[in-house]
Amino acid sequence: MAKTVKTIKKIKKVLKKHAKPAKYAAHPGQVIGGEAHAETAAAPPALSGAILDQLFEVVTSRRDADPAVSHSARLLARGSAKVAQKFGEEAVECVIEAVSGNRAALISESADVLYHLIVLWVSVGVRAEEVWAELKRRKGTSGIVEKAMRAASFPASESGEMKKLP
Repeated sequence: MAKTVKTIKKIKKVLKKHAKPAKYAAHPGQVIGGEAHAETAAAPPALSGAILDQLFEVVTSRRDADPAVSHSARLLARGSAKVAQKFGEEAVECVIEAVSGNRAALISESADVLYHLIVLWVSVGVRAEEVWAELKRRKGTSGIVEKAMRAASFPASESGEMKKLP
């Protein structure tokens, strides 16, 4: 775990020194930051979030599979701490690609993040439906209001200030 923290600190240092904010179009044809990207000109293929439910089912089915033939089984066999570490590594890679403006790599790393998040859920017993229900509960709530509500539920330090996670 200490190695992961060191790696994250090094990555943050490199990002701070070298990264330039990426300029992406939020929707096809929309320009943000003064530039349009060719990749955003065409509409994305018609897909839905159902693919995540399908992926969850596959990962769940691999829980008892042979780790020699299933990557998901191999990850799950290593335990939730290692799965969480792997998820964190993938998340950092995703952030690096976002900050460096590499759109194709960001898409690829985003898929890795979603996959490893689902493996993490399976490893700790969280069902996809629980997360979808939480997202549904938050729908229509201002992000600022929702964040304030969550902050109120975290324990405060002795000084009364909120503790920041490491």
